[in-house]
Amino acid sequence: QGQLVESGGGSVQAGGSLRLSCATSGYPSSTYCLGWFRQSPGKEREAVAKINSDGTTKYADSVKGRFTISQDNAKNTLYLQMNSLKREDTAMYYCAADGTTPNYCLIRFARFGFWGQGTQVTVSS
Repeated sequence: QGQLVESGGGSVQAGGSLRLSCATSGYPSSTYCLGWFRQSPGKEREAVAKINSDGTTKYADSVKGRFTISQDNAKNTLYLQMNSLKREDTAMYYCAADGTTPNYCLIRFARFGFWGQGTQVTVSS
């Protein structure tokens, strides 16, 4: 079984940037769908960004143009570059993986089977 370990969270002022990292040992991007999700108190968990095994990406409307998902296969690491952060981006961010098909991976409510422990992002005004 693999491990998903997030890092890079923290506190930042609105308008600032953060880069989250996720060590994806055991979940090669060539066969796994990888994604970033977030959840804030009182809200449902939502998919922020995904990348399937074909390299196709999909973003939530709320982060399009501000966030970028990428991966470094040599380092087995998934990234989420977050720019122009807003207070509403404050949440616990989770890295997730699933061995699903490339097309299913990108649908809005696709289920992911493997999760990291999360990293907190707090954006203040």
